[in-house]
Amino acid sequence: MTAPPSPRRLPEGPLIAFYGDDYTGSSAAMEVLAFGGLPTVLFLDVPAPQRFAAFSGMRAIGIAGVARAQSPAWMDAHLPGMFRLLASLGAPIGHYKVCSTFDSAPEIGSIGRAAEIAEAIFDPAWTPMVVADPGMGRYQSFGHLFATANGAGYRLDRHPTMARHPSTPMDEADLALHLARQTERRTGLVDFVAMKRGEGEEQLDRALAEGAKIVSLDVLDRETLVEAGRLIWERGGSPTFCIGSQGVGAALVAYWRAAGLIPAEPDLARPGSVERIACVSGSVSPVTAAQIAHALDNGFEGIRLDTQRVVDAQEWKRVVSRAGQDALAALGRGRDPLIYTATGPDDPAVAAFLAATRTAGLSAEFVNERLGAGLGQALRTVISQAKLTRAVISGGDTSGRAAAQLGIDALTAISPIDPGGPLCRSHGENSPLDGLEIALKGGQVGRPDFLRAVKRGGRK
Repeated sequence: MTAPPSPRRLPEGPLIAFYGDDYTGSSAAMEVLAFGGLPTVLFLDVPAPQRFAAFSGMRAIGIAGVARAQSPAWMDAHLPGMFRLLASLGAPIGHYKVCSTFDSAPEIGSIGRAAEIAEAIFDPAWTPMVVADPGMGRYQSFGHLFATANGAGYRLDRHPTMARHPSTPMDEADLALHLARQTERRTGLVDFVAMKRGEGEEQLDRALAEGAKIVSLDVLDRETLVEAGRLIWERGGSPTFCIGSQGVGAALVAYWRAAGLIPAEPDLARPGSVERIACVSGSVSPVTAAQIAHALDNGFEGIRLDTQRVVDAQEWKRVVSRAGQDALAALGRGRDPLIYTATGPDDPAVAAFLAATRTAGLSAEFVNERLGAGLGQALRTVISQAKLTRAVISGGDTSGRAAAQLGIDALTAISPIDPGGPLCRSHGENSPLDGLEIALKGGQVGRPDFLRAVKRGGRK
């Protein structure tokens, strides 16, 4: 598949402005753009004007959020202002970044509701949707999403993690059907067969003629990734508003390279290893469980939080304080602390935590906010007192809540570790943790030795 004779030129200034519905997914979006050669900054909250100015010259600007864990009512209150801010940046591409496993439901993290809110602000001709990203082991065929786990591929509704997700279990791999539960906006499809036959535009035109407002683009390989990027850039309209994973950025970078609009892959930094590191995890994913097990067998010291105590504010404060002190003691013994809540979905701690939440009559949103904040407070204590320079936060929903406790407001990418989990540099105006190197890792991201790889500064 070749680029058109005269591809649309890239304007000066920001090319992409995105909002991520969780923190780890936002860092994955930053990763594909930054390591694709586009200087990118990810803000961890709505920045003040002077913070925008501090990162002038960036070609992509992202804002990390927590919409994935929120209700449609929360979205109605918060997303309009966010989308207006993105639109004001003047980038030709606006992007609502979702998880590459499409984590969402009508009552929580509704991608459909987010699309409706954005449509009223961006008024796009149509909304491209790219969820697959082969670099992350995500593939879409005839509108059905597949994801790998432990080297094997699964239809999403049979995926060992996503089919059992604690808040948004996936029981439908057809993304159009899944999205139809969340919005009345019609979804069309450009499938991989049409792309490979050079008939993608004709299929797009038919979908739009039939009333599609959102058009899902299959991606299976580099050829279809480039074609998805071409359809977004050349046919997306002005402005273009996209829904999708980091696959949106990956597709655009792939097309812009194929069209000769940006150079080939740049040289990437290799920051080297550090002597000490601290990690916190609120993930219950089997992937993270394997990483915890590997770390504990290789020099890390596990510090399990008693998450049942989270329902009592004072008890939880004591639990968090003790975890911080235990972590400092572990460093004193020459071991790297790993503070965690559970080792996978079958850990009895998960059921005990849910039972305690129900008994206390508290909402999942409230206790998860308190749990994530506690992890961040413990990590901040360890980093500050031990003067660490590198850390890890694991868990998609956890990362945002924990990172908010560190006093930092932006990230830039330093080096790849595993797809979706880059090593980043923290920025914070007048913050003692300005310059901290940190990886925000989603539950399903990374190989078993991920934590050791972060400590080493990358893979050989």
